[in-house]
Amino acid sequence: MMKKWKLNSWKNYPVKHIPEYEDQKELDLVLKKIQGFPPLVFAGETRSLKKSLGDVCEGKAFLLQGGDCAESFAEFHPDNIRDTFKVILQMALVLTSSASLPVVKVGRIAGQFSKPRSSPVEVKDGKELPTYLGDNINGIEFSDKARKPDAKRMFRAYSQAASTLNLLRALSQGGFADLKKIHLWNLGFIKKSPEGKKFKEIEDKISDALSFIEACGLHPDYNRRLRTVNFYTSHEALLLPFEQSMTRIDSTSGKYHDTSAHFVWIGDRTRQPDGGHVEFCRGIENPIGIKCGPTLKDSELIKLCNILNPKNELGRITLISRFGADNVEKHLPKLIRSIKKEGLNVVWSCDPMHGNTIKSATGFKTRPFNNVVKEVKRVFGVHKAEGSYAGGLHIEMTGQNVTECTGGAQRISDKDLSHRYHTHCDPRLNANQALELAFLISDEIKKNSQYSKNIIQAVS
Repeated sequence: MMKKWKLNSWKNYPVKHIPEYEDQKELDLVLKKIQGFPPLVFAGETRSLKKSLGDVCEGKAFLLQGGDCAESFAEFHPDNIRDTFKVILQMALVLTSSASLPVVKVGRIAGQFSKPRSSPVEVKDGKELPTYLGDNINGIEFSDKARKPDAKRMFRAYSQAASTLNLLRALSQGGFADLKKIHLWNLGFIKKSPEGKKFKEIEDKISDALSFIEACGLHPDYNRRLRTVNFYTSHEALLLPFEQSMTRIDSTSGKYHDTSAHFVWIGDRTRQPDGGHVEFCRGIENPIGIKCGPTLKDSELIKLCNILNPKNELGRITLISRFGADNVEKHLPKLIRSIKKEGLNVVWSCDPMHGNTIKSATGFKTRPFNNVVKEVKRVFGVHKAEGSYAGGLHIEMTGQNVTECTGGAQRISDKDLSHRYHTHCDPRLNANQALELAFLISDEIKKNSQYSKNIIQAVS
């Protein structure tokens, strides 16, 4: 029997990657004020996302989750938010066009401010300081003052998340996502690329289809689904004091929802079944992601799913595999078999970024684009071989024209990385690479979805 869950019961469990604040009184005051702030998202939105993820579970939709590795205060700008939104819309349209499946769109945005790090300290020129943990905890500048955890940073993180969400709601519901305005989604530097030309072909097909619909007397202006999109937010539920302060009781159901985001995930470093992060997440109603790395045992995964989803609810759990291209066949099959054997309802998503991080010859942390593509294709291959549905893609990307990941049609080399390397943490795919990835894997998604439909029809 599980112990009764309380909002602060996570404090009774060991927790990793939570900063220690020198001034406890200041921390308590900050958290108390945040408790009184308005929610960033609403319970009804969270329920809507869970329902859509339930469709992904059943092979009726596909999950696309993308955005910054770690959002920063310095790069906060409406153009950056808009451009990331544009690329996700473009990717979703490519995948929908190919696989004939609705795409559930979730951003790593409006709250992804903290990151667990492999080392607690950083050394430069013989000086040792605490590691940078994300803008809602400390600063990236290498100084004693900046690296000290500062509770007041949570105020700015909340404010930036609220402003980001305000713009995202306007973009997704205010006409920008209208399919009749699809030509506005193209970023200037993409238009002349091979991906831009391919996307133009999709634009033309959609324009022809809309013209046909209009000629039949069904004017697109009166169909809301053609003018708006549902767009959801997500981040890693790492900084538990903040997540607790943002968790509220839904007045319509009496249940707890973490109102900092629609979807939160538990990282590969904090997924201990007896740990504080799992304890916190088991009590909230949000859809929960679990990062699945090479050290995860199948028995541990089953235990995590049973703790976090004892009712085996559709759409509640998303398993995000992140093994590295060369380790997929070694680790993924046994996890899939265990989940199938137990009859657990999960969304299987692929994170091809984290397992493929290397250090370039020029000293930059990077991710070879070919390895990213290779991991996705191998994940789809394993799922097909195991009679399972690969239902999602989870990537770190940006709408900016950065040079952080090598390769792709742009042929970014190690020497190019220094030109526009702006990330505050891990390297991201730029807009061209993200769209290129969508085109390269669209056929795999189509094959996978058709195979899944055949399995569902055979079972039913």
